[in-house]
Amino acid sequence: MTFSFKRVNAIFIKDWKDLQRNSYIIFTLAIPLVFAAWLGRMGEEDGIFSTYPINLALVIAGAFIQAAMVAEEKEKNTLRGLLLSPASTVEIFVGKSALSAVMTIVVIIGSIFLSDFKVPSPLLFAVSVLLGLVFYIATGTILGLISRTVMETSIIGMPVLVVFGMSSMFKSMVENETFLKIIDYLPNEQLNTIWVGLSKGEGFSGIIGNMLILLVWAAISIVTTVVIYRKRRID
Repeated sequence: MTFSFKRVNAIFIKDWKDLQRNSYIIFTLAIPLVFAAWLGRMGEEDGIFSTYPINLALVIAGAFIQAAMVAEEKEKNTLRGLLLSPASTVEIFVGKSALSAVMTIVVIIGSIFLSDFKVPSPLLFAVSVLLGLVFYIATGTILGLISRTVMETSIIGMPVLVVFGMSSMFKSMVENETFLKIIDYLPNEQLNTIWVGLSKGEGFSGIIGNMLILLVWAAISIVTTVVIYRKRRID
């Protein structure tokens, strides 16, 4: 079966219409922007702290919004029809992820402007955001597939917010070296390390290790999503 942009566009348009009627998703999208505006008014220039709005945008706009949209399909009993449609697995994934990706990029851009974050090395910054986006949207798809309702995604997704969005805030309270090393390998920590490194003038050679770790996280999340999706399709 050849890839069909027409089918992908149809899924995108449907999601866009659903988004306009969903006040929960619209409210959720505003959270990173509010935090970014607050941070901008504080004038915080600390390297790691200044990257929080972008990480928060990836977690909330990427993972949470994607999870909510997939779970809404299940809640309305329309996901089964999509799974049984002529659309291929790739077309469904791309179509269901496209709106979340666009919304996340818009929220990230808004967060950058509101927090006065100085984007270092735009090309490498964009590549790192793209890898993070793949991971978080795939994670959101997983959360949506295993959740029964939209509200349930908030409960199940809370550990995701804490682990992948706020772990840097808790590092100072952790004394166990093993846990600290685990935290350092998390996607958000890799993103923070990349962005701080770029702001200090490091080139690609200085962050290639972090990029590779992000690539591994993205690959694992995609494989996991496909496995869960196929199981749900069979069920």
